[in-house]
Amino acid sequence: MSSTTDASAGRAQISAKTLRKDRWWLSPAVQGAALVVLLGYVVVRLFMREYYYAAEYSYLTPLYSPCISTACTPGSSHFGTIFGNLPIWIPLPIIVFPILLGFRGTCYYYRKATYRSLLQSPTACAVAEPAKRYSGETRFPFNIMNFHRYFFYAAALLLLINTYDAVLAYFPEYGGFGIGLGSIILTVNVALLWGYTLGCHACRHVVGGRLKHFSKNPVRYKLWTLVSRFNGKHMQWAWASLISVTLTDVYIMSVSAGWIPDLRLFN
Repeated sequence: MSSTTDASAGRAQISAKTLRKDRWWLSPAVQGAALVVLLGYVVVRLFMREYYYAAEYSYLTPLYSPCISTACTPGSSHFGTIFGNLPIWIPLPIIVFPILLGFRGTCYYYRKATYRSLLQSPTACAVAEPAKRYSGETRFPFNIMNFHRYFFYAAALLLLINTYDAVLAYFPEYGGFGIGLGSIILTVNVALLWGYTLGCHACRHVVGGRLKHFSKNPVRYKLWTLVSRFNGKHMQWAWASLISVTLTDVYIMSVSAGWIPDLRLFN
């Protein structure tokens, strides 16, 4: 029998891509397809420049929050405008999208999903990858992964804004307090986003990192314990929040375009 190792390659070498008999390809295939479809939808929506704000009910999609251009739909700029009338080839959420893409793209779970499903590095355990060399995350664009904690800070700020938008959804433009299906959807979406963000590894490090004695820091230990519970289900929170953002946008777009009426439960 010939040797299965090649010292120059530094890893085991076999002629077959894998000897596994199970459906190892199914999970990365589903994840890859879902990521492509959801990301494609988001990119299309960012350049539509319409149907992102239902003024009557104060519904603002999280994909456009905050909208800080003078080209934004009247009433949707809750925090004023910084940019003028941006050209059509620049999306209105010019700050929002890079932060959210950076936060999720550098997330430990999404890195795993992307590497396995899209880059096949590797597709699964005990499956050969197409790349002959491995450089890790030391070269561009993969070295951007090292900035995950900074994307986390920016994304946490955007999440506070999303929370504010969800509160406004209970106060329709025509006045008073009201509850509609849209306000409930925005609230559920924000709750899922908080679950995903609090479970982020960077958040866990901020809360309890660099502590040598938890007993001397009881408050931070309790917070670290709470965050760790979210972290244990980080994959579930990641997918649930990503899908909820998409569905929230679909609903607000449908109401804003007049395709469907908002189901009012109160006022």
